[in-house]
Amino acid sequence: MSLLFRVNLILAVVFGAGLAVMLLLNRGLLLDSAHREAMNQAELMMLSARAARQYTSENIAPLLQDKIEQQFLPETVPAFAAGRIFERLRKDLPNYAYKEATLNPTNPEDRAADWEADVIRHFRNFPEQKEWSLERESPEGTVLVLARPIRIESASCLLCHSTPAAAPAAFRARYGDNNGYGWQVGEIVGSQIVSVPAAVPQELANRLLREFVIVVGATMLAVFIAVDAALILFVIRPLRRMSKLADALSKGEENVAQFDSRGASDIVSLGAAFNRMRRSLEKAMQMLAR
Repeated sequence: MSLLFRVNLILAVVFGAGLAVMLLLNRGLLLDSAHREAMNQAELMMLSARAARQYTSENIAPLLQDKIEQQFLPETVPAFAAGRIFERLRKDLPNYAYKEATLNPTNPEDRAADWEADVIRHFRNFPEQKEWSLERESPEGTVLVLARPIRIESASCLLCHSTPAAAPAAFRARYGDNNGYGWQVGEIVGSQIVSVPAAVPQELANRLLREFVIVVGATMLAVFIAVDAALILFVIRPLRRMSKLADALSKGEENVAQFDSRGASDIVSLGAAFNRMRRSLEKAMQMLAR
């Protein structure tokens, strides 16, 4: 087994063990980081939806208020605006889902599923809580959820949701008189919910881990090449030259060249010792020749 092979084997074992330890330590950190990134993205999307709701309520609805009696305009509904904004965001983030789940919705599409109803009841039980992050199990796997309560903040929100008699005729013609009424100021009627599969941050963590392995692997390869080059240049080649000269001396060849021992290293010191041995052998041979 050559010296170069042994050194490379030792480096491979050391680097392999180091890489395994780094992967073990960094995988958890990367997964936590990816989880936070996914939830931060959900937070931004939630804020975008909330901003769309507020802008619609404060700027769009008043402009179209005089037309709502003749024709219901969904553009005046904050939830409609938030949903349309989110649909555009999903073009870049298709794994995220948004819903304004309501216990007693005007639009049946907004009716809360069982787990969403539990989220709404949680906010009703803890009205001071402004946000809730949780994980839930679904047939497709674990899902990360970010939720915020939908609270009736002012009487203007009850224009269409107090009683059927008070609602605009166009609104009643579209949605009927059975659902979405009886809301009160201060009541939590639903929840904004952003969902993302847990596989999304896991995939992000795996991608970061692959990039980490590639970078570390490339660094290790560069170290291997540098160590091998230094070993060949400063150790193996001088030893091979010395071995060749020693072989010539052992065969009794004359005029064997000196080993180049310039510099200051262990190999050079060995070369100097070899040259002294060579001179001693030459003198001994000369004495025997007399």
